[in-house]
Amino acid sequence: MTQQRQYDVLVIGSGAAGLTLALHLASDLRVAVLSKGQLSEGSTFWAQGGVAAVLDDTDTVDAHVQDTLIAGGGLCHEDAVRQIVGDSRDAIGWLVEQGVPFTRERREDGSESDDFHLTREGGHSHRRIIHAADATGAAIFNTLLQRAQQHDNIELLDNRVAVDLITTQKLGRDGNQCLGAYILNRSTGHVETVAARFTVLATGGASKVYLYTSNPDSASGDGIAMAWRAGCRVANMEFNQFHPTCLYHPKAKSFLVTEALRGEGALLRLPNGERFMPRFDERAELAPRDIVARAIDHEMKRLGLDCVYLDITHKPADFIRSHFPTVHERCLAFGINITKEPIPVVPAAHYTCGGVMVDSSGRTDIDQLYAIGETSFTGLHGANRMASNSLLECIVYGRAASRDILEQLDSIAMPQNLPNWDESQVTDSDEDVIISHNWDELRRFMWDYVGIVRTSKRLQRAKHRVDMLRAEIHEFYSNYRVSRDLLELRNLALVADLIIRSAMLRRESRGLHYTLDFPAQLDEAQDTILQPPSAGD
Repeated sequence: MTQQRQYDVLVIGSGAAGLTLALHLASDLRVAVLSKGQLSEGSTFWAQGGVAAVLDDTDTVDAHVQDTLIAGGGLCHEDAVRQIVGDSRDAIGWLVEQGVPFTRERREDGSESDDFHLTREGGHSHRRIIHAADATGAAIFNTLLQRAQQHDNIELLDNRVAVDLITTQKLGRDGNQCLGAYILNRSTGHVETVAARFTVLATGGASKVYLYTSNPDSASGDGIAMAWRAGCRVANMEFNQFHPTCLYHPKAKSFLVTEALRGEGALLRLPNGERFMPRFDERAELAPRDIVARAIDHEMKRLGLDCVYLDITHKPADFIRSHFPTVHERCLAFGINITKEPIPVVPAAHYTCGGVMVDSSGRTDIDQLYAIGETSFTGLHGANRMASNSLLECIVYGRAASRDILEQLDSIAMPQNLPNWDESQVTDSDEDVIISHNWDELRRFMWDYVGIVRTSKRLQRAKHRVDMLRAEIHEFYSNYRVSRDLLELRNLALVADLIIRSAMLRRESRGLHYTLDFPAQLDEAQDTILQPPSAGD
């Protein structure tokens, strides 16, 4: 029997953005927060660096805004940047109230002071990154999750995979509203119907579309794909940020070496010990991520290297262990003592700068549907995200969307008479090898053809392959019972197509989009906006 559930607010995604919104609404509304696997599976938990915010008296909102605009390659929306940076102090204040254990300055006697320790990262002109050692994401996530678990009005549902949004348009009803979503309950294997007055996509980004990524397996672009199928526009999907320094080790999988190491003086070196960043940018190791990632990629291809090295051994061992305990311990587990030897690193897909188009409150093109966090396109990141602005965006937009929802409460009723998911025509698959094969093929050709450096021919090859792949996946999806792997593959292939199409439309090199065929930057900066043909796939 297919189960139906009803909530005032359905939040798809359990990271910083989704939990922030849920906590701001739970006094007035019944909220469900969904996670595809364990609640800690999203990217927030793994974020190391910190949150960029104007907290120091020597820093200003204008300075933070200008740094962001410069890093964004002329594509940031200044109104959005100013809104987010302007709310940064209040957003951090709220996190501190929740109990997030941010690192504080130490006095000469070793005791903690009342002042927070602020670090500096690439692209920033000031020390403005508030952090909890080098595991800020985990500290924020664990604090917010604990708060949510204590709240009677928040229901945390793990092992639930969103299949698709339910809209009036899809049901042939009047208007253009989101009514909830179909959700696969992995425990029962059945798809549940969830009705909601408001639905919020907080599913993170799509970096799993690439072979090498710093992201967890859950980063498969689900929210972006569902919103597109429902009829929402997406923007700037060609701008995929590659983090310059992912640990290069066969067993490390996707461990990120935080940018804060370079903020505290770590140097990038070739195997012979030579520094190379000063040749590429006067800011050297503190240049924005796109420049650093491209420089590493260039040197690796030029010299045929498997990796380059990040060296902080010139700093005292106690300093390294106290500032970077997570990186130190993780590297030690792989036999690398970062106090005595450099860290082997490679670039890896890290952040999706584009996403579902939203307004200043996180509203999408569909009424009662919001997108917040990495799923959304707010205009903050432009052509290149500046370090540690993303967690700030999650908190600010989680708060902004919650305010907007509260203002509409009286005018939005609970959706009624939603049809159940029909699985009468499908069977269980006995060919799941197709899913794993297509998953591998997709991620490999995206890495090879739509990676750090692109060409028109590479993009055409990628487009040809993704078209064939999506046709195969559609046939499989139509005939077999859904699973997490199939749903993620379907979403990932769609998002890959959106990335390729966006990249083909941008006939210039700007920020994270670098193409050998159009190396110059156009005089006028314009967003790449894709409009879905209609609701549907």
